[in-house]
Amino acid sequence: MTNYKELGLVNSKEIFAKAIEGKYAIPAYNFNNMEQMQAILQACVETKSPVILQVSSGARKYANATLLRNMAKGAVEYVKELGYEIPVVLHLDHGDTFETCKDCIDNGFSSVMIDGSHHPYDENVALTKKVVEYAHAHGVTVEGELGVLAGVEDDVVAEKSTYTRPEEVEDFVKKTGVDSLAISIGTSHGANKFTPAQCTKNEKGILIPPPLRFDILEEIEKRIPGFPIVLHGSSSVPQEHVATINKYGGALKDSVGIPEEQLRTASKSAVCKINIDSDGRIAMTAAVRKVFAEKPDEFDPRKYLGPARDLLKELYMEKNKNVLGSAGKA
Repeated sequence: MTNYKELGLVNSKEIFAKAIEGKYAIPAYNFNNMEQMQAILQACVETKSPVILQVSSGARKYANATLLRNMAKGAVEYVKELGYEIPVVLHLDHGDTFETCKDCIDNGFSSVMIDGSHHPYDENVALTKKVVEYAHAHGVTVEGELGVLAGVEDDVVAEKSTYTRPEEVEDFVKKTGVDSLAISIGTSHGANKFTPAQCTKNEKGILIPPPLRFDILEEIEKRIPGFPIVLHGSSSVPQEHVATINKYGGALKDSVGIPEEQLRTASKSAVCKINIDSDGRIAMTAAVRKVFAEKPDEFDPRKYLGPARDLLKELYMEKNKNVLGSAGKA
């Protein structure tokens, strides 16, 4: 068994408290490989931002749990080499069973999410409470979820979104002892978050998604004041990178994300963790497609994964500075 402190990691409790007080959100970026981790850490060190490295169940299957643990240990050492130490959390994203959460805790994760939102309410409470009891015994923080986000992210699939019911949050937090709560107020997983029918068009013909339900967020804040809130599915789907993908042979149609100004508004509330994954995938894919199109004889992975890493770093630096407000908060 490996305790996260042995790896130099921190849990999310203290950095969430600081984020709520400072009116910013901690970036939670998913990674599956070395280039993604390099980009995340370089971006956060250079902007002096705390960071949550997120690992999904799909990433654990892809990269191997042991390798990921060793990558996390290397991440903290890498941060020191980059010259400015920032708080690093290693977090399980969308854990769906107690066994998965336990395995991550036993292997050095400092934070886990148990997503019981697809279960009936009482089952969600019981499952979340079980994870919390084990996690807290090891100093690990736990994120629960109420409400369901539509879209696709690895093994997480939902056709329809179900908004979080504010009348349930106080009871859920009290019964489970959870440390943070993921809510559903209109964000969505994936690059195709909304259908054209759900959107309106501006004067340039660009699709505009429906606004986030800040009224639900405000009601939740009234019921559990000062409690850490999490937004999943918060990629903005940068259209310049979508255009690059499509220019060089891709087919990302009707890709619409969450407007960045709405995320900035959310980050000034009790929303202290914002998850971003699809934007990173889109940026890396755009860079790789560009290299392949311009240099069709290229076969060295470093020559296309390197530019992908660099573009991803640039994207995340921008997020930290102008969307999440986390730059300079480490």
